[in-house]
Amino acid sequence: MNFELSEEQQMLRDMIREFAEKEVSPQAKSLEKNHEFPTQILTKLAELGILGMAIPSEFGGIKTDNLSIVLTIEELSRAMPSLAVIVSVHCSLFCYPILRFGSQAIKEKYLPPAAKGAILGAFSLTEPGAGSDVTGIKTKAVKKDDYYILNGTKAWVTGGGNADAVLVLAQSEMEGRNKLSAFVVEKTFPGYHVSKIEDKMGLNASRTVELVFENCQVPAENLLGEEGNGIKIALHCLDGSRVGIAAQSVGLSQKALDEAVKYAKQREAFGETISSFQAIQFMLADIGTQLEASRYLTYHAADLYDRGKPFTKEAAMAKLYASEAANRIVYQALQVHGGYGYSKEFVIEQLYRDARVLSIYEGTSEIQRMVIARELLKDS
Repeated sequence: MNFELSEEQQMLRDMIREFAEKEVSPQAKSLEKNHEFPTQILTKLAELGILGMAIPSEFGGIKTDNLSIVLTIEELSRAMPSLAVIVSVHCSLFCYPILRFGSQAIKEKYLPPAAKGAILGAFSLTEPGAGSDVTGIKTKAVKKDDYYILNGTKAWVTGGGNADAVLVLAQSEMEGRNKLSAFVVEKTFPGYHVSKIEDKMGLNASRTVELVFENCQVPAENLLGEEGNGIKIALHCLDGSRVGIAAQSVGLSQKALDEAVKYAKQREAFGETISSFQAIQFMLADIGTQLEASRYLTYHAADLYDRGKPFTKEAAMAKLYASEAANRIVYQALQVHGGYGYSKEFVIEQLYRDARVLSIYEGTSEIQRMVIARELLKDS
């Protein structure tokens, strides 16, 4: 088993780390505090080719392996988790499904501008009454001449307030019953409305919104794949995006460890730095161990994906463990800070709030356990 990164992967990781330290970290606190979308940073990432990492060169991208995308998300999350999830959604839940399931016309229309950062993509499955239970989706798509007419409400759309196009799952009637279909919906289409910006606990720069479709006219050619194949498309893409959330968890956890170590070496009590206390050392040891376990699970899932092997179980395991570990890690890292960890002056307070959603979105921990158990039972 080879756990070494290739030379190209190491160079990419180092480039993103340097970019994040110079361009992202100095702005992160201000952007989060002011709930400001990181538009300028995304423009620079597009210039580096990062927004086109899931897109082949024939469509203007620099298609890389999935592990390279994971390394990128990890390093961006280490500097700013909000930015990491925006990039992850754009690559894994917008660009990739268009590449995998879209017609040639859809690929030519959306992938080149997405690769250049001329458009930003988002993904919309959840509704106010339908989260983990996708059978509860109420948004309807009715075919009329050369259009589908969409009506319904979508919730918790990451980056949706600034996205130029969104991959939307809606019920379309087929042979007398409803089946999920996927559509690429542009914000300029008639009947597309951003109805609410969520006031969230964390990840405030990602601008999560509620979308309302009122007789929204979507050209028939914007149907992704075949009608009724929406659930297949969603489940296939969510496997990959869960690895992305695991990578986000790893990056956030690494930052929490960095901050805890730095503080422990500086803070003095009883005439010595608290890093000399066994209680603090044990906390750091637990953090470091959980972090490495999260990283290996995540890299393993990404590697299976790259080698064309089944990875549904491994993606769910990585997402489950890394997201829950991130919450434990940031709790312990804040504890190392003592009272100062409760202050917004310190980065750890922001990380504590950002981490909480990791075990909720892209499938809750409970859903991940269901997926894992199903795969284990199937294998046996």
